[in-house]
Amino acid sequence: MIPADPPLRRGWTTGACATAATRAALTRLWGGAFPDRVRIVLPRGEAPEFEVSHSQSGEGWAEAGIVKDAGDDPDVTHGAEIRVRVTGSTGGVVFRAGEGVGTVTRPGLPIPPGEAAINPVPRQMMAAEVDALAAEYGQAPDIEITVSVPGGRDLAERTWNPRLGIVGGLSILGTTGIVRPFSCAAWIASIHRGIDVARATGLTHVAGCTGARSEAAVQRLHGLPDHAMLDMGDFVGGMVKYLLRHPVPRLTVGGGIGKMAKLAQGARDLHSARSQVDLAALAKASGVSAVAGAGTALGAWQMGGAPVAQAVARGALATLAGMTRDSGIRLDVVVCDRDGTILARAS
Repeated sequence: MIPADPPLRRGWTTGACATAATRAALTRLWGGAFPDRVRIVLPRGEAPEFEVSHSQSGEGWAEAGIVKDAGDDPDVTHGAEIRVRVTGSTGGVVFRAGEGVGTVTRPGLPIPPGEAAINPVPRQMMAAEVDALAAEYGQAPDIEITVSVPGGRDLAERTWNPRLGIVGGLSILGTTGIVRPFSCAAWIASIHRGIDVARATGLTHVAGCTGARSEAAVQRLHGLPDHAMLDMGDFVGGMVKYLLRHPVPRLTVGGGIGKMAKLAQGARDLHSARSQVDLAALAKASGVSAVAGAGTALGAWQMGGAPVAQAVARGALATLAGMTRDSGIRLDVVVCDRDGTILARAS
């Protein structure tokens, strides 16, 4: 009997780490000494414990750091140290972006332009720690919280932040405090934020593509700015569902012929584990019967040429039209090969 794979290990968001660092720094500022470990309560009641990896203090300030553990998720911020420096403020809790934490520059995100890219739930979690410890130590809950991530500016180049108009570093994120390995929800949430920014900046045309090469081809074809490009990946259904509630006048969907063949056959999740190309159906749609014996959609195109690619484009457009019926969204589809060369279009 083959043993089952061990369950994937979950991790902690940057927001949870910043909250733990806030608690550690405030304990030093008001209590006189840094703790070795801190425990915080997450929005759904979990109470994880974090080891304090960095501690420094001076007259009227204290700073603590927590190394982010993303579990088994391939998170770009895994291993980064999230630091928080606390000092007194003139009233209430104030948030600042330190080294490696971005600043919002475009409307449409949960935080307005000009503010540190620290999302609402992490702000609420950190403010709750300020209130709790202020009550414990008999202090006024007036604190300036500066969050920094050494190396965060470089890490942010590997995220959606530059496209969303978040400059200078990473965002401090998390709604539950927990990173779940290979989370589709996290990717789809990033697509949503891209749509929010596009709408807030007045764009009338956005594009969702399955990969970097098809994205570059579509961007060149239509002359679209970076923040019009939605990192759709395999999640065409999640993207379209959000656009139906938050519409943009025009949508282009682009991708390799294999992914677009799945869309043409009605799939809304284009991942290889969740949808497959029906080559017999592709042969019928293209009128090239021989391609039924091809191993892949790309192989079918190599055998059948333009009629195969055009059948894929027409079918993908029909699927999208069915998904967006009565929405008024203008649609077009771009089908590419592996090098990003456009094979077919439909609109």
